[in-house]
Amino acid sequence: MAKDFAKSFYNSQAWVNVRNSFFIEKLGMCERCSNPGEIVHHKIYITPDNINDPNITLSKNNLELLCRTCHNLEHEGTSSTRQGIVFNSNGDIVEVGVNE
Repeated sequence: MAKDFAKSFYNSQAWVNVRNSFFIEKLGMCERCSNPGEIVHHKIYITPDNINDPNITLSKNNLELLCRTCHNLEHEGTSSTRQGIVFNSNGDIVEVGVNE
């Protein structure tokens, strides 16, 4: 969930355009585990101090496409499943690297 200071940014057309084009460029795959990507993540986190800096917020050099599991690991250091196990697009538990 976006923090209050960033909500207008994440709803902006500029972000939607960059996010969508980045997702397509990465073929919709998580850059860390190759599962389906869901979240375009900012490597340098957005803060109230840098929210207006397009080199941070809109630069593709600062973006990474992640699945929900990898994104949770990035921010929380934990996963909702044990290592090597993920939820597929149907919500079924599967081993990483095993065809769905």
